[in-house]
Amino acid sequence: MLFVVGEASGDLHAAKVVEALRRHAPPGLPLVGVGGDLMRSAGVTLIEHVERLAVMGFVEVLQHVPKHWRLLRTVRARIESGSVALVVLLDYPGFNLKVAEAAHRAGVPVLYYITPQVWAWGAGRLPTIARVVTKAASILPFEEALLRSHGVPATFVGHPLLDRAQALPTQAEARAQLGLREHAPVLAVFPGSRRAEIGRHLAPFVEAAREVQRRRPEVQVVVSAAPTVRISAGGCPFPLVQGASFVVQRAATAGLLKSGTNTLEAAVAGLPHVIGYRTSPITYAIARRVVKIPHIGLVNVVAGREVSREFVQDAFVPSAVADALMPLLDVHSPVREHAEHGLAEVRSKLGTPGASERVARLILDMLGPAT
Repeated sequence: MLFVVGEASGDLHAAKVVEALRRHAPPGLPLVGVGGDLMRSAGVTLIEHVERLAVMGFVEVLQHVPKHWRLLRTVRARIESGSVALVVLLDYPGFNLKVAEAAHRAGVPVLYYITPQVWAWGAGRLPTIARVVTKAASILPFEEALLRSHGVPATFVGHPLLDRAQALPTQAEARAQLGLREHAPVLAVFPGSRRAEIGRHLAPFVEAAREVQRRRPEVQVVVSAAPTVRISAGGCPFPLVQGASFVVQRAATAGLLKSGTNTLEAAVAGLPHVIGYRTSPITYAIARRVVKIPHIGLVNVVAGREVSREFVQDAFVPSAVADALMPLLDVHSPVREHAEHGLAEVRSKLGTPGASERVARLILDMLGPAT
C-alpha cells in the first residue's frame, strides 16, 4: 500500500490511519509512502520526506517543479511495478491528482482522504476526481454531497482533529505545562507550518502581539511552531513551543492564527481568535480571481459566516489586528462570548471522533478479504 502526503498535517493524519490499520489488519501489511517522521514511526517505509516538499502559493510551487517531477516519476514507477495494491492520498491536490491518474492507468484503486477543496477553487478538477478516484473520504460536512453530485463515491468520515482533541488539558494544566502564569491572559500566535509562511507572517504577527502588550502589559505571548519548521530566537522575542498546538491553544485566552486547519483546531479547543494571512502579490492576485468563497479561514467556511475576523494581505495592519484581539482577551466581553458561540457551532458540524478508524475500515474494505 502506498501513502502520499505533502505536509506536516498530512503526515499526522496518515500516521493515525496507519495506527488504526495496524490494530485491524493482519501483521506484516507492507506500507510505503511519501510522508514524515510520524508516518515513519507508525511503520511506513518512506521513499521521500515531506519536509522537502511543503510549499504553498502559485509562485512558490513553480520554484519546486523539478523536484516534484522527479518524485512523481519515482512514485509512478512504483505504482506501475505491480507492487502496490492500493494508493491512499491525503490533501496536496496538485501532486496527488497526478498520482491518482497514474494509479488509474495502472488499474490500482485510489482512496483520497482529505479531498481537494474544490468548493473554494478548482471546481474544474471534479471531473478528473470522479474519473481517477475510486473512493473519497471527506472531512468537512458539506463535501460529501458536493462530491457525490459530481459522481465521486464519497463518505463523510468526520474531522480527524476531533480524534486528537479527546483528551485536551484544562487551561490551568496547559499553562502549567508551558510554564505560563495561570491568572494572566495569554495570546497564542500561530504564524504557519511552512518556511514561506513563517517568512511572510512572523514579523507582522510579532508586531501585532507587541502592540497588544503595549496596551495590556500583563498579556503573556507564546508562539506555536509546527514540528517541520524552525524559528530563530532572533526573529521572535516570545517563547516558542514546538509541535504542541492544542496545548498552546488550550493555554491561551485568545489567538492570532494563520489561515488554515489551525483555525479548526481553535474551534475544537474553544479558542477565540483572529485570522491573518499574507502571500506573494502575484499569488494573491491570482487567488482573488479563482477563489469563489467569501472567507479564507476554514472556521468561517464551515460556519458559513464570519466567526473569526480575517485580515488578509494589505488589510493585515498590526494596530488593526490588535484592535480585534483586545476584546477577545477580555473574558467578560460580549464580542468574546459571541465568538465562543460561533466556535461551538463549528465544532458541532465537524462530526464525531473516529475519523482515522473509519478511514482504516474503508481501506480494509477496498483491499478485500485477502487482508
